[in-house]
Amino acid sequence: MTLLTNEMRAMIVTTGLCFAATVNEDGSPNLSPKASLAVIDDDHIGFADCMSPQTVANVQRNPAMEINIVDIFLRRGYRFKGQAEVLEEGPDFDAVAKPFWEKAGDMYPVNHVVKMRVESARPVNSPIYTYQPELSEDQIRTRYLELYNRIAG
Repeated sequence: MTLLTNEMRAMIVTTGLCFAATVNEDGSPNLSPKASLAVIDDDHIGFADCMSPQTVANVQRNPAMEINIVDIFLRRGYRFKGQAEVLEEGPDFDAVAKPFWEKAGDMYPVNHVVKMRVESARPVNSPIYTYQPELSEDQIRTRYLELYNRIAG
């Protein structure tokens, strides 16, 4: 059964940053930002390991993983949970590495690709959707674009 909807796929493609959570050897959480998330197929997503030795070591020891993406201007996103594996080559490696190199440049190494089978996918929504349901996504986007532009000065 495919959990990845077209909307989820689109957000993965357009969102520049996600966070991957793994479990350290002592049981504590490891949260790591990733700027290379890609859809591999109907049931798998993955990211490039450019400088992620702790994430890779954690997945090799314990494959439990969660990946979160949020569009900061729409104030919504997704939580993907599943089991991950580390790839060193092959078509699934290429499905992540090639788009990453096209976007970021091939000066960045892709030491591995971490591929996760999506076992659950849940929405993440800001409280603005609950407390101001009359606002459209365009209004929310405009509000937060203006806010971030003021902050960035």
